[in-house]
Amino acid sequence: MDYRVLLMESDRLMLERLSQVINDTPNFSLAARFQNVSDALGQGAVFNPNLILLDIEQPDGMGLIDQFKRAYPGAAILCMGEKWQAENASQSVKAGAKGYIIKPFTGMELQETVETFSRLGGDAGAETLVFFSPKGKSGKTTLIANLAMSLARKTREPVGIIDADLQFGDMAVFFNLAPQTTIVEAVRDVRFLSPASLRSYFMPVAPNVSVLCGTPTPNMMDKIAIDRLENLIAMSRSLFRYVLIDVPSGFNPTSIAAAEASSTTFMVTMINGAYEIDHTKRALDVFRDWKDVEERLKVIFTRVEPCDSRSKMELAQKLGYPVTEIIPNEYTIVSDAADKGKMATDIRPDSPLSRQVDRLADHIIGRRHRIRWAAV
Repeated sequence: MDYRVLLMESDRLMLERLSQVINDTPNFSLAARFQNVSDALGQGAVFNPNLILLDIEQPDGMGLIDQFKRAYPGAAILCMGEKWQAENASQSVKAGAKGYIIKPFTGMELQETVETFSRLGGDAGAETLVFFSPKGKSGKTTLIANLAMSLARKTREPVGIIDADLQFGDMAVFFNLAPQTTIVEAVRDVRFLSPASLRSYFMPVAPNVSVLCGTPTPNMMDKIAIDRLENLIAMSRSLFRYVLIDVPSGFNPTSIAAAEASSTTFMVTMINGAYEIDHTKRALDVFRDWKDVEERLKVIFTRVEPCDSRSKMELAQKLGYPVTEIIPNEYTIVSDAADKGKMATDIRPDSPLSRQVDRLADHIIGRRHRIRWAAV
C-alpha cells in the first residue's frame, strides 16, 4: 500500500528532518506538512492524505486526535513523541490513533510501525496474559509455549512471549535458543526504544510467535528495574495481539507488577501431592483484593489425572473458586517434542494435552471478542 502522509510537527527543524525521512521511504510520500494545527485542520483535506503523523507533545495533544479524526475520517493517525510514555501511547490508541512512534525515526521504523498497526487492526492493544504459580514447578513453561503456538495458529495474529522468571526462566532452553539480546538488554534500553525498535529484541520461533528470553544467569535479576519492566510490557502491547508473560513463583515485585498490568492472570498449579489446593487457596486470598477478581484471575491445574469434567468440578469444589482449565499429565509427549525441537501440540495435535491447550486458547480468544464487543 502507498501512503500519502500529512505531517503535523510544531518544531521547524524536526519538521524538516521528518519530511526528508518520509520522502526517502519506499511507498511513502509527503502530501502536506504543517507547523500550525489550525492550518493542518483547515487546509490539509485538499491533499487527500491516508496517513497522518501527529505531534501530540503540545497543549491538548490528546484532544487533537479527535479533531483530526473528524477532519480526515479516511486517514489513519499515528501519534509522535520524543520519548516512549506508556500512558500517552495507551491513551492515544484509546482516543482513536493507530499507534505511537518515537521521533526522530528512520524510514525502517516508520515502515515497521505502520506494518504493525495494519496487521493488528484497530483494536487498542493486546491481551496481556500473565502466568503465575504459588510455589513453582507448575508446568508453566510447557503450557505457555504450547498455548502461544495454539493462539498463533488459530488467530494467525502475532503472539509474544516474555520470560520474566528472572532467576530461573528457561524459555531459551525450551525453544533451543541462543539469544544475543535478552530481557536484561531490553529493560536497560527501554527508555530509548519504540515498539518498532523493541521488536529486534524478540526472537522468532515460529510463524507469528516470538520470544523475549530471560536473564542468562540468576544473579542478573538485580538488573531488572520494575518500572522499566512495566514500560516494556506496555510497549510490547503495541507489537502483539497476545503477550504471554512467565513470572517467578510466589508474590514478589516482578510477579505483582506483571499481574497488575495484565488483562488476565492465570494461576497455574501442578497436582503433585496433598498441599497444592491449600497453596492455591492462600494465593487466592491475596488476589481477592482485586474488585474484578473473577474476571481477571483464572485458575489452571496441570498434571490432572483423570483429566475429565468430573475432576475439574471436584477441584473447583475443593478450591471454592471456578477452575478455567485442567491439563493432563503427558510428560512423555512433552519430552519427546522437546527432543525434536517441537511443541507437543505440533507432534501430537490429537493428544489430550493438545486438546486441552486448544480449549484454553479458544477460551482466551472468546474472552477477547467479548471484551471487544462490550467496548463498542
